[in-house]
Amino acid sequence: MRNVTGIGGVFFRAKDTAALSKWYEDALGIDILEKVWSQDSGPTVFAPFSEDTDYFGNPDKKWMINFRVRDLDALMDHLRSQDIEIVTKAEWDSEIGRFARIHDPEGNPIELWQPAEATS
Repeated sequence: MRNVTGIGGVFFRAKDTAALSKWYEDALGIDILEKVWSQDSGPTVFAPFSEDTDYFGNPDKKWMINFRVRDLDALMDHLRSQDIEIVTKAEWDSEIGRFARIHDPEGNPIELWQPAEATS
């Protein structure tokens, strides 16, 4: 019996909720102030990582959110225009898609994922 049907929300603490909400809207187009975000359908991965992983970067950060994107190159161009540092590594890309990493102003890691089907 499957009772859980999807992720209903992602909640996290912030030092300055208004400024961080504005950053997410300006950088990624997510209007956090609307509270409810109707997202496109697609795969969602829910997986724990080993506590000693270096995949998230800063070991003090206990979570990382991954956003599916339609056009990673266009989004990276937009982020660069806002002077947001982007990290890409060839080993992150695979048959499941392409990846990039940014951090919000409070240092939380954000992974951007263009699924392979979006590249065709």
